[in-house]
Amino acid sequence: MTIVELYNSKVASGELTHDAAQAAVLPELERIRLALATPVKKGLFRKKPEAPKGLYLWGGVGRGKSMLMDMFVDALDVPAKRVHFHGFMQDIQSALHAARQRGEEDAIRPLAKQVAADVRLLAFDEMQIKDITDAMIVARLFELLFEAGVVVVTTSNRVPDDLYKNGLNRQHFLPFIQLIKDKLVIHEMVSPTDYRQDRLSGAQVYFHPLGAEANAQIDTIWADLTQGQSQPFDITVKGRKLHLSKFHNGMARVGFFDLCGQALGPADYLALAETLRLLVIENIPQLGRGNFNEAKRFVTLIDTLYEGKVRLICSAAARPGMLYLEGEGSFEFERTASRIMEMQSAEWGQV
Repeated sequence: MTIVELYNSKVASGELTHDAAQAAVLPELERIRLALATPVKKGLFRKKPEAPKGLYLWGGVGRGKSMLMDMFVDALDVPAKRVHFHGFMQDIQSALHAARQRGEEDAIRPLAKQVAADVRLLAFDEMQIKDITDAMIVARLFELLFEAGVVVVTTSNRVPDDLYKNGLNRQHFLPFIQLIKDKLVIHEMVSPTDYRQDRLSGAQVYFHPLGAEANAQIDTIWADLTQGQSQPFDITVKGRKLHLSKFHNGMARVGFFDLCGQALGPADYLALAETLRLLVIENIPQLGRGNFNEAKRFVTLIDTLYEGKVRLICSAAARPGMLYLEGEGSFEFERTASRIMEMQSAEWGQV
């Protein structure tokens, strides 16, 4: 079945709604699928066929880029790996650290060789470059992967020319942007419909009091947003790992004490806000003197999510204005409660 036929079958079954912007991407995905499906002729003097161009699919959030990529990867009959770009970079950093400890001078080359031996296609979700270390590693690694014939398909919210925009020593990163343009077809996905936002538009996103009903409603929303595909994910912050037990495509689901019951601070919450577009926080308790430290962290967390325009879904012991009624910090919490209320609006965030 071709990618076009697969997409049309999902539309016919009601699983998807036909979208012209999504349909326009399908020929590119089918082009890659066909090229990878072509048997490689073996022989002593046969030249290895050139790998097909990959795809750089960019556009606004919620347009279905990740959904199309998942459908594409599932349809392939060749070894492929689909990863969130942020998680991939964490794995690469860890592998490079281990290689350097073994005394390898060029730690990236053997790593690229191993990746190329394992897969013919790498599919990245949400490519973004935020620091010079990642920029230099990615440039070198992708150069070697392309040399080895690995095909790359990636989604991003940014056009390639805006990757690592205004970053330190960005001029050293510009050759990689050109390499992306040479090796990948650049396709902008323009659609007026934000499907993730539409799923939540007008929907309740703050549930109280705590209990079975609130849990069930959160379960329903999470299943709809992730299609049951969430998995654990770690964010590395200054050498530490911030563990998210449930993560999928820039969305995470955690308990209140996972984020506010341990010694986390602004740097952790900033890394969280930079990684996520949507966060589900469950089981927010009544706050007061008995859990003052947790309450302080919660205030910092909400401020950071608010500034980062992260969509918020919560289950809590009481409505925002009644969560923190007495004790030190209760007066200042009024701003936090106001921000939580604002973050419930259908227009809020970058989902």
